[in-house]
Amino acid sequence: MEMTREELESLMADSAHNAVLTTKEEFGVELDNSPHSIAKVDEVLHKWLAKYKGQALEEKAVFTLCNLYGAYVGEIFRKLVGGHWHYDLSNPEAPYIVLEYAGHTYAFAGICYQRLVNDSQISVKRYFDQALSNNVQ
Repeated sequence: MEMTREELESLMADSAHNAVLTTKEEFGVELDNSPHSIAKVDEVLHKWLAKYKGQALEEKAVFTLCNLYGAYVGEIFRKLVGGHWHYDLSNPEAPYIVLEYAGHTYAFAGICYQRLVNDSQISVKRYFDQALSNNVQ
């Protein structure tokens, strides 16, 4: 699936917006597109598990949730620091989207996946803060 950079940027902005709408609708939690709100993403990922149990861990649901919240976090990073989205097709069986900035890539959807599926101690907020501190002096 080939996408132009503009199409990908639009997709990720829309996904971030959908994260805001869905979070408000499902949990009454406001995501305000601020760096401070990223801590709420950590909480909301757990809320999905609590509310939907195993359904939240079904492959399609995991993919959707991680991409929505990864886009949300990445769009905040882009507004603060910069960067562009990249659709990585190096493994055609498992393509993924990362944010590229200053020679680094940030897998914001990937960190959401790790928190949701593998280890609830992993923090999206800590990952974001580290990415930010790598690029802001």
